[in-house]
Amino acid sequence: MKPIKVVVQGALGRMGREVINALCREPEMQVAGAVELRVTEDHLPLPDSSGVVPFSSDLDYILTKCQPNVLVDFTAAQATMPAVRIAAKRGVNLVIGTTGLTADEIKEIERLSIACQVGAVVAPNFALGAVVMMHLAKVAAQYFDYAEIIELHHSRKADSPSGTALATAKTMAATKGKPFNLPEQRKPSNSRGEQVEGVTIHSVRLPGLMAHQEIILGGPGQTLSIRHDTINRECYMPGVILAIKKVVKHKGLIYGLDKLLGL
Repeated sequence: MKPIKVVVQGALGRMGREVINALCREPEMQVAGAVELRVTEDHLPLPDSSGVVPFSSDLDYILTKCQPNVLVDFTAAQATMPAVRIAAKRGVNLVIGTTGLTADEIKEIERLSIACQVGAVVAPNFALGAVVMMHLAKVAAQYFDYAEIIELHHSRKADSPSGTALATAKTMAATKGKPFNLPEQRKPSNSRGEQVEGVTIHSVRLPGLMAHQEIILGGPGQTLSIRHDTINRECYMPGVILAIKKVVKHKGLIYGLDKLLGL
């Protein structure tokens, strides 16, 4: 069986480097090329010393030269969406972990994947533990009327609330069939965070943090806490590898890693 050929956009970023490391450990996959905003060399050495791959700031050139099966992108929305349009029209499947994509942008990815007959996996979080956390929160949401989320990330994270926190709140409310109740307050307070479907989300951004989320549900005389902690970026790689394997067998958009896990 031929290996799945993958191009990584944002290859020098923290997630891009981790993805390339993971791909080099997978016998069923091959790093075919790499893309970065600013490039000073035509080739990127692979971390396992197995060779070099074409490297450029021009995605269209890399896709033409490397003919990959999948494009993996963990960059920023302003870079991701142009890449999606180029890759889809070239028949390249998509695995997108960029946070901060709007609902309209996700709908555009869905339209392009259908029109171009490619697979696309877009997920707010690729950590398997985080996906299970969201699933457990969805189950618990049916039994509580009050909920809040505290999400903590490193100080360089561009968006807040996080995509995972937003997705968690929306999924919980959808499962419940209505928004959560808000606690009574005599006057509005800026310290109370952002409300999404009745769930107040508190965002913490500090050096020393990675990615953490706690869902706290409350009822008469009791609370239930569900928490996930990310120790390092290696935790995302099993989810990324799973998405790459699945996306080449699918046409259209799959949103959320839970669909691939059967949750």
